[in-house]
Amino acid sequence: MRLFVALDVPEAIIAELSAIQQRLRRNTDRAVSWVKPAAIHLTLQFLGEVDSERIPAILAALEAIQQNADTQRSRILSLAPIGAFPNLRRPQTIWAGVGGDLAALERLYHTLASALELLGFSPETRPFRAHLTLGRVRREATEYQRAALGAAIAALSPPHPITWQSGSPILYQSTLTPQGAIYQALGP
Repeated sequence: MRLFVALDVPEAIIAELSAIQQRLRRNTDRAVSWVKPAAIHLTLQFLGEVDSERIPAILAALEAIQQNADTQRSRILSLAPIGAFPNLRRPQTIWAGVGGDLAALERLYHTLASALELLGFSPETRPFRAHLTLGRVRREATEYQRAALGAAIAALSPPHPITWQSGSPILYQSTLTPQGAIYQALGP
């Protein structure tokens, strides 16, 4: 099973990000594979292919994190400007930034990474950078399409200043299909 741990995003945020996707879609000429709005989430750790018998231990670790007072302090998050990895000159992944109480979010991330490392999952080597993926540029996109997309992202107005209180980490199964990934929450 292909698994990851993420935080859900409320409907008001999804609606704002969907509107942003629509504005960017006008400038992409099919160069981007857009994430379905209902599938937008804040990934904390991708676990990859995992045997199903390991799921109970992962869920137990997530439940322990939920009970930890330090990781359950209020995390008020907000939308931040739109950007791209690695940069706007050569965008590959389009994302919405996350602002707000990033220190608390970072504590949650490190607590989760430590708990999962005890279960044999390798921690991420790159620094944690909270974001919500909106789309991925297709491999066949031309340099012109990439430049146009980067310019369109740079020209966007910042998202509406919507805030939300993040919930607890959720374990998801990701099933890849020709129509895109399908995510199913497994718990806790």
